[in-house]
Amino acid sequence: MTEPYSLTEEATELLTEEPTADTANEVIGSIQESVEQTSGLLSDAMGYARKALPLVVIALFILVVGILISKLIAKIVGKAVSKSNVNGAAKSFLVSLIKIILYIAVIIMALSVLKVPMSSIITILGAAGLAVSLALQSCLSNLSGGFIILFTKPFTAGDIIELDESVGTVRDIGIFYTKLVTFDNKTVFIPNGKVTEAKIVNYTETPTRRIDLSFDISYSADFDKARETVLGIIAEEKLILKTPEPIVRMSSHNNSSISIDVLVWVNNGDYLTERYNMTEAVKAAFDENGIEIPFPQLDIHVKDKV
Repeated sequence: MTEPYSLTEEATELLTEEPTADTANEVIGSIQESVEQTSGLLSDAMGYARKALPLVVIALFILVVGILISKLIAKIVGKAVSKSNVNGAAKSFLVSLIKIILYIAVIIMALSVLKVPMSSIITILGAAGLAVSLALQSCLSNLSGGFIILFTKPFTAGDIIELDESVGTVRDIGIFYTKLVTFDNKTVFIPNGKVTEAKIVNYTETPTRRIDLSFDISYSADFDKARETVLGIIAEEKLILKTPEPIVRMSSHNNSSISIDVLVWVNNGDYLTERYNMTEAVKAAFDENGIEIPFPQLDIHVKDKV
């Protein structure tokens, strides 16, 4: 193909020469050659466009239909997640993540119709994914932990749990952190990556909970009387459940006291209230009935100087 500037220079040289018939023929021939080359290029382009047009139409069709189907699937997933205990932030993130994955799949399908080499695209996506995963390793650990918690549900919002040496009520289960409010009103944010690896004690998984108490009496005190006193208190406490049956037994002989274990069952919501009620009531009843509660004593003997 003759370049434009070459054609211009050639035509200029021809026009500056003596205006002869040969010169005119050469100029006309050069122009015709350029027109033919340009026409050839246009014809090739039109031919390629005619061949590629069906593929482009199919790719656009796949793209449009795929996006619509992806939105429909994301909407269905969003409704399904709404019926679970997943919070708003987790729901939004999950729906967005699914939508992005579906969009990527649709784009790859459209590009494959256009005969774009998929191996290169997949290699680039893989390298980018590896770089991102290495850079955000801790965040991805917390993210995966959040999804594990949300779907396996070892606890839900409102449960009282013991986790990472903290005991409190679960206020929120986020994508990256679990929010725990302790009984002294401290807010603890625990990374979800640690949550999935830690030992979790859920105190509200079952509707009832046992209160374990231990009271000491002196060796000189009447054990049977002390036991009957405790059983009388249990019978008067309305929050204590009759089933399972309460247990009041001697548990150990200490250096200066006898221990009495008291095991009673209550509903989860009554645990703290009844624990305090029992502790206060037993102390008052022991004092009223002359049952001695031992405590450390030190006897000091002072000798007169000789």
